[in-house]
Amino acid sequence: MIIKNIISAINWSKVNNIVPVIIQNNFSGRILMLGYMNKEALEMTFNNKIVTFYSRVKKRLWTKGETSGNYLNVIDIILDCDFDSIIILVKPIGKTCHLKNKSCFNYKNTFFDFLYRLEDIIKNKKKSLKNSYTKKLYNSGIERIAQKVGEESVETILSSLGKDSNKFVNEVSDLLYHLLVLINYKKFNMYKIIHNLIERNKKN
Repeated sequence: MIIKNIISAINWSKVNNIVPVIIQNNFSGRILMLGYMNKEALEMTFNNKIVTFYSRVKKRLWTKGETSGNYLNVIDIILDCDFDSIIILVKPIGKTCHLKNKSCFNYKNTFFDFLYRLEDIIKNKKKSLKNSYTKKLYNSGIERIAQKVGEESVETILSSLGKDSNKFVNEVSDLLYHLLVLINYKKFNMYKIIHNLIERNKKN
């Protein structure tokens, strides 16, 4: 939906000309924060592709990250079914919360949020000065990483033929971990893989 249609569709009188906006990480699915926008803030957000709110306290527009540099880059803007609230999918720069947390909401990891964080953990271990299995695996090169994916695939298949459910879960976990290392080594991420699956599904 283009921005003019969103603005005209919102029931501004119902929300006293200020609409609540939920900010969601487009990659992990995690809810990052809640803010408010008037028409001008919504238009600026759309035009600049960076989230800009309306401050109900200071009575002015403010761009998230204008002092910290932790901007929220807009991926998509979605209006709800009652035309009185918005979700904005973003690619966040840095930590969103002013308390130096990634999210203003403190809750346990969701499935995709943990997968997203696990990719970060793998990247950080690759760059870390500390020795770790992940760092050693990266340093061994693509041939060794690919070999490990093959070995874990075989072990997963063998465990699936047995009756030990814990062993199967552990082998699948090992396979997924090594697959994430391989994906990262090739300079891709799970978002790219999932997006590809989504596009494939559209063809069915």
